[in-house]
Amino acid sequence: MDFKKTSLGIEFGSTRIKAVLIDEQSNPIASGSYTWENRFENGVWTYSLDDIFTGLRTCYKELKKDVADKFGVTLTETGSMGISAMMHGYVALDENNELLVPFRTWRNTITAESSDILTRELGFNIPQRWSVSHLYQAILNKEEHLPRLKRLSTLAVYIHLLLTGEFVAGVGEASGMFPIDSDTNNYDTEMMAKFDWLVTAKGYDFDMRTLFPKVLTAGESAGCLTEAGAKLLDPDGDLKAGIPLCPPEGDAGTGMVATNSIKVRTGNVSAGTSIFSMVVLEKALGRVYTQIDMVTTPAGKPVAMVHCNNCTGDIDAWVKIFGEVLGEAGADIPKSKLYDLLYFKALEGDKDCGGVVSFNYISGEPVSDLTEGRPLMLRTPEAKFNLANFMRNELYSAFAALKNGNDLLFKNEGVSLESISGHGGIYKTEGVGAKITAAALNTKVTVMKTAGEGGPWGMAILAAYMLNKCEGETLDSYLENRVFANAESTTVEPDEADVKGFEEYMKLYNKALAVEKAAVENV
Repeated sequence: MDFKKTSLGIEFGSTRIKAVLIDEQSNPIASGSYTWENRFENGVWTYSLDDIFTGLRTCYKELKKDVADKFGVTLTETGSMGISAMMHGYVALDENNELLVPFRTWRNTITAESSDILTRELGFNIPQRWSVSHLYQAILNKEEHLPRLKRLSTLAVYIHLLLTGEFVAGVGEASGMFPIDSDTNNYDTEMMAKFDWLVTAKGYDFDMRTLFPKVLTAGESAGCLTEAGAKLLDPDGDLKAGIPLCPPEGDAGTGMVATNSIKVRTGNVSAGTSIFSMVVLEKALGRVYTQIDMVTTPAGKPVAMVHCNNCTGDIDAWVKIFGEVLGEAGADIPKSKLYDLLYFKALEGDKDCGGVVSFNYISGEPVSDLTEGRPLMLRTPEAKFNLANFMRNELYSAFAALKNGNDLLFKNEGVSLESISGHGGIYKTEGVGAKITAAALNTKVTVMKTAGEGGPWGMAILAAYMLNKCEGETLDSYLENRVFANAESTTVEPDEADVKGFEEYMKLYNKALAVEKAAVENV
């Protein structure tokens, strides 16, 4: 194996940091991972620096061991690398690139005031989790660290900066920090001027040209691994400096790449701890929707993104309870088998869940206008309350907020799709997640066999594209012809009865949102 022809992708997901090494044909050949969890400290969802650095080193160490076990060599170099992470959030850095406040993740819903003001003033939906929302909220709060703020970063941009010394962001990642003009693939200058005025009016004088990272598109060079960066990644000292890195990207962009969903009229759904859909648009939307983010592909094409903070967390909690019950009864069933059993049982339920409805809001859900969450299950007295309906409801609930957001695209804006690709944990049970997604979005859903590789694989592909692309070869052409030409996949068409049943479920769900809001206010 010629490791100078390999590419490495590392992604910081919400529950796992994973590294994937691919060969020239984009096949994964080695991997490593590290499991972690966010913490709620002092009213903020965060990960500590120790978590970040320990996770980075551990997942790389595991990958290095995997290479040694499979190939009998010590990994010292790759052809290219790339860093990805959860999009958005707030990483505030001083002039020495030291963290000024704990990292504020996408999961925080503490920027409602800022989000409302910026959306109104810029005429563009600025969600709570966007980096600029966090910055302006800090300004409104007159936070003490602001006079020392020199760089506003995301997690991916920050790790890339530590590895290369370059303060840059891929355009997809940047589009979750501040609005992008897809004609220039850079920050929207008119909106930046308006934001500059808002900041100045509050008495702050930031240099906007250096506060935000420089924007790069897929395929551009984003610096090389420094000696310090190599030591940070591999404390053993085996990894050589000089490896070229591609622009750091967000998990939304790597998910699009990993599912070959960057062409117009295609999209993807990423479903795990959170859930979001990405739909590549033919034209701009007719109006601003607070439920829909306008971001871009890693190549800069406009994308309508519906992002929901909650997806499988409530399902996971219930599966754990069922596992405990089985354990008390002396039954030892592997977790993966229990998930399969319950997911397949869900398909036996009534199409509308028989009067059972639940809210999976462990944290706030901006799409539903909630700053906090209270997991809640409801049923009418005459509901058909059985295991099948309960589990079908749990799966519907995981997609319900996403459906409300996408209905604005499909029903209000007339957006049409050729297909949606699904990836993430909810699709591991063959056919079930795809069937529920097809019912929610009334669109055929494709799940590729490579979907389980996820964002780290997508990040490695972006690194490989920078390394291997021919002159003039676009990213969508590279994916179509070199990565997915012979990809195996399964496709599920929407079932008319499922679609109708989901619509009926949503009538009860949307009425019952008042109960969820009351629970947040009173419990």
